[in-house]
Amino acid sequence: MAVQPAKPVAPRPVVRASEAVEAQDGPPCPRCGTPNLPQRKFCRRCAAPLTVTAAAPALPWWRTRWPFRRRVRIGGSGNALRRTIALIVLVAVVVAGILLYPAGKRGFQDVLDKLGSTAPISPSQTSASAAVEGRPATAADDGLTNTYWGAPAVGDSITFGFRTPFRLVDLIIHSGDSTDPEHFRQQGRPVVLSLEVTSADGELHRKEVSLNDQPGPQTVVTGISDVVQVKLTVREAAGTGPGRAIALGEVEFFKRT
Repeated sequence: MAVQPAKPVAPRPVVRASEAVEAQDGPPCPRCGTPNLPQRKFCRRCAAPLTVTAAAPALPWWRTRWPFRRRVRIGGSGNALRRTIALIVLVAVVVAGILLYPAGKRGFQDVLDKLGSTAPISPSQTSASAAVEGRPATAADDGLTNTYWGAPAVGDSITFGFRTPFRLVDLIIHSGDSTDPEHFRQQGRPVVLSLEVTSADGELHRKEVSLNDQPGPQTVVTGISDVVQVKLTVREAAGTGPGRAIALGEVEFFKRT
């Protein structure tokens, strides 16, 4: 009788020996307190990170104030922040200008004087408190340096009037009756002048001007707005004597353009 082959019998599962329980001598988990081996990165019980990260550095005080406390992102928010800062700066400048007025106004005008250009302006009328014969006040603004206003004595003055108010940036004074050094010393000449500038609102600006006792142009910086009149008074003179007038060769005025 034929013998049937035997059915294969599946092997029965074998229970393997469990691994030894980890030693309970590692650092405790910061969350649950379970000990863990030193090389572990996460807790074997709650999976919390075992590596303690350093705390973020504290923000500077100005980052805690609006609008700096906002996170600046690339794009629109960054532009908005810059516009906000620019607006704050603009408001601060306006407020400072108001608080420092008129000092702020003068400083602003002085900056414009340095950045702008100038042009000569001629007086509409010229007069003097006194003049020697043949040396009238108009000779001091005729564009010539070989003619002059002759003041009889210290204390005499010459006044220049202007039809339209303007910003007087500076003026140039030619002392004496000649540009030739030898001829220059043969006549009296002012060495100290009192400068009085009148604005359109009636405000009077005074300044003492000391001149070098030598021929040639000498610049006097003024920086005065809305000028309608300029008066020069002789306070001190050199080379005076019998038959010698105090000669003021030419006065040039320059406005801002």
